[in-house]
Amino acid sequence: MLAHYPWTTAEYLAHMTIRHVLFDADGVLQDVPGGWYAAMEPYLGERTQEFFDETWSDELPMLAGEGDYLPLLAATLEKYGVADPVEVIYPAVWHRIQIVEETWTLAEDLRAKGYGVHLATNQEQYRAAHMRAVLGYDELFDISCYSYDIGAVKPDARFFEEALRRIGAAPAEVLFIDDTLQNVEGARAVGLVAEHWHFDLGHDDLLRRLSCHGVSC
Repeated sequence: MLAHYPWTTAEYLAHMTIRHVLFDADGVLQDVPGGWYAAMEPYLGERTQEFFDETWSDELPMLAGEGDYLPLLAATLEKYGVADPVEVIYPAVWHRIQIVEETWTLAEDLRAKGYGVHLATNQEQYRAAHMRAVLGYDELFDISCYSYDIGAVKPDARFFEEALRRIGAAPAEVLFIDDTLQNVEGARAVGLVAEHWHFDLGHDDLLRRLSCHGVSC
């Protein structure tokens, strides 16, 4: 890891103070009320799980910015006999997002205290655009790292290396919060400090974890 930064070991250790907090979105900052399956069941009924198994697999390249998801989703909806067009289904399901107010407020508080506050999320371009323009993500974060824009998907090391480059920080200066353990382990492998946390654990638990890393809010 030190090969990426022209410091001696002593200089690197001197930069161990957390100066930035990097948040995941789904499961940390936002929720899908009732879950994805509940959102899709009115259109597909018992075939909902089968549908998601197929379409989420199709979506994976789009998370890395490879291709256009909507035409592919439209074809899958037609295959499953869904009468409503993709222009109706996509916002009804993929834009069904509820902000987790406690995490959002925490991010605002950290930014007010002088920490760099950033976003690291796996999203294809259309859902990301909704998050940015409608939900206000661009206003909340200093640096926003969307997988479709970076061209790599968490937990790929390339995602975290590019996030660090954009933030302009050493790995040990960044605390990453994610609800997926694989992503947390991927961040740690690159040298970031990372915590595995979901909003179901409660925000007192998150505050305790931040405090353990010297981050007060």
